[in-house]
Amino acid sequence: MTTESAAAAARATVYGYPRQGRNRELKKAIEGYWKGRITADALRDTAAELRRTNWRQLAGAGIHEVPTGDFSYYDHVLDTTVMVGAIPDRHREAVAADPLDGYFAMARGTQDVAPLEMTKWFDTNYHYLVPELGPDTVFTADSAKQVAELTEALAQGLTARPVLVGPVTYLLLAKPAPGVAADFDPLTLLDRLLPVYAEVLADLRAAGAEWAQLDEPALVQDRTPAELNAAARAYRDLGALPDRPKLLIASYFDRLGEALPVLAKAPVEGLALDFTEAAAANLEDLAAVGGLPGKRLVAGVVNGRNIWVNDLSASLSTLGTLLGLADQVDVSASCSLLHVPLDAAVERDIAPQILRWLAFARQKTQEIVTLARGLARGTDTIAAELSANRADLASRAGSPITHDPAVRARAATTTGADARRSQPYAERSAAQRDRLGLPLLPTTTIGSFPQTDELRTARADLRAGRIDTAGYEERIAAEIQAVISFQEKAGLDVLVHGEAERNDMVQYFAERLTGYLATQHGWVQSYGTRYVRPPLLAGDISRPEPMTVRWTAYAQSLTDRPVKGMLTGPVTMLAWSFVRDDQPVAETARQVALALRDEVNDLEAAGSSVIQVDEPALRETLPLRAADRPGYLAWATEAFRLTTSGVRPDTQIHTHMCYAEFGDIVQAIDDLDADVISLEAARSHMQVARELAAHGYPREAGPGVYDIHSPRVLSAEEAAGLLRTGLRAIPAERLWVNPDCGLKTRGWPETRDSLENLVTAARTVRGELPAS
Repeated sequence: MTTESAAAAARATVYGYPRQGRNRELKKAIEGYWKGRITADALRDTAAELRRTNWRQLAGAGIHEVPTGDFSYYDHVLDTTVMVGAIPDRHREAVAADPLDGYFAMARGTQDVAPLEMTKWFDTNYHYLVPELGPDTVFTADSAKQVAELTEALAQGLTARPVLVGPVTYLLLAKPAPGVAADFDPLTLLDRLLPVYAEVLADLRAAGAEWAQLDEPALVQDRTPAELNAAARAYRDLGALPDRPKLLIASYFDRLGEALPVLAKAPVEGLALDFTEAAAANLEDLAAVGGLPGKRLVAGVVNGRNIWVNDLSASLSTLGTLLGLADQVDVSASCSLLHVPLDAAVERDIAPQILRWLAFARQKTQEIVTLARGLARGTDTIAAELSANRADLASRAGSPITHDPAVRARAATTTGADARRSQPYAERSAAQRDRLGLPLLPTTTIGSFPQTDELRTARADLRAGRIDTAGYEERIAAEIQAVISFQEKAGLDVLVHGEAERNDMVQYFAERLTGYLATQHGWVQSYGTRYVRPPLLAGDISRPEPMTVRWTAYAQSLTDRPVKGMLTGPVTMLAWSFVRDDQPVAETARQVALALRDEVNDLEAAGSSVIQVDEPALRETLPLRAADRPGYLAWATEAFRLTTSGVRPDTQIHTHMCYAEFGDIVQAIDDLDADVISLEAARSHMQVARELAAHGYPREAGPGVYDIHSPRVLSAEEAAGLLRTGLRAIPAERLWVNPDCGLKTRGWPETRDSLENLVTAARTVRGELPAS
């Protein structure tokens, strides 16, 4: 095919789309079903209408080929587990009795049965349910969901492409099931899994699928020769199937690297590559393998993970380079648009001159369509769009929001000494023990307490003017009093004020820092029905005034026990925001760290003896390639230390991390130089405690004993068992007792019972310790 005809064939597509609906209808329907307010049929009807709305919007915007199968009630990896029949034994009875309730039981657990482990989807803030596999796992195909959703789209007269998690990525994401040897490699099940994928693909072809997309993002990570050979074998076998759709193998989040020649040689019809996160590397590697003659290339030139307007001219240049490297070049976002909000046009509180810098899912769709049209028909056909885009980019580059000389001067004069505590940990810990006087196995919580309907109503009433600031603050003060009183009665040792005044652990701070912008409707799925509104980090960052001191000091005035000051750390402030892309992220992190440093120092001056700076995103944003990690960890750990190193030796600095694989960053955890770290551990059966011990971690740690992402009530016996497991790795003088994460999403009844049982367990195990 000539370059001209390849350009003429250029089409627009996407890999996936936000699921929730304009007003989070899916969240409301699912939670209504859980509470018995709507039926299963009503939930299914809501889901079907949301899918139809998404497809109509995409097709109406000019998307040629819409995705199907990317929609999920909870998580697309869990959907894959259902599709291949890998239901854990403990959930089989529930799934057999009611597939929908069994599905939610796998995700959330029940009072009697634990859910699947949950962790981060690569380096995003999306969480997936980890498959549990073992040598006895039997796979069986269940293509009903995929076929039904494809049939829905085809019935609307649309060109549709089913999207599946690829078999190699599925196995690489899996873990050994409980009771299976820890060294079991799920990838050894590939030959058992491939016939199931073959059956699903055959069913999709029979239902009318011309193409099917198999997502293999795990192949952008460093992979062993054996893993690359497994990928080659998988697509050799699937490619050889006589009765299947054409196969598009999609990768994203980084360069495909050594997996690119493997997939380029495979008997599949197309590849999808990320040309935003790894444009130069993927371009170079693609040229090195001689391109993709006879194949389709879907070029992800619009960033699917950030919200800044695309540089259309730069993307067109990339696309023009690609035309000679494949038989057909189509245009897409770099990954599923699941990771961005739905529509910037509905934002009313962002100034118009700033709104023009933003592109949410609907705007990105239009960018993709514009680029495809320009590629196919020539730049003259999109001259007006290119001119407007250049003006938008110039507006952002020249805005005073993006450049504050005072902030930049302060960051430039910061030295390495500012990121070091005044005394080593051994000396600090002795001073902290004397100041705090805590027992062995001290108990605490992570920070937030349940956000009740009354609190949400109070915030809504304040925004609507139904109550004034004084009335709102009375409600917050009353909630803090109740939280402190409960913790004292329950017997917790280090208390928190409960964060009643906070809407979100990042948004709350973003609204009080210069350089950040907040949205009203910018919801993004984090897991299940949990949606967040990541703020927009648009400019230079400073702190005009204290953000947390007032309510922390008020809580401390109500009790003689220490109350933790609670902050979100600089890496998490970046990771859970849509961060500016016009300067190195390390520079932005330093600005945020200095603003937070002022807050830490003010908390200490107000009397806080314990201050927690949460960094749950430290592992989440770890680069996918090992070669890129040292540079990231250097600035990330320095930013944390810069935030926390201005305090006295006897002020105890805590940090917290959750729902990630921590083994890769134990040295970085050590390098933070926090005095105490709390980590998620309940679903992984204290795995992180063993990892810390293997590293020789010298500081105090609280591996969580209470899984707060399940409605189950923690029993004292369960908590005590986990504590005893933890004590086999961490000595009692350095072991804390706490939940996995904050309690914001839980209800008060389960929270009360669980925390009371947590304290009972700590006292029980404390009594079992040998006398000193």
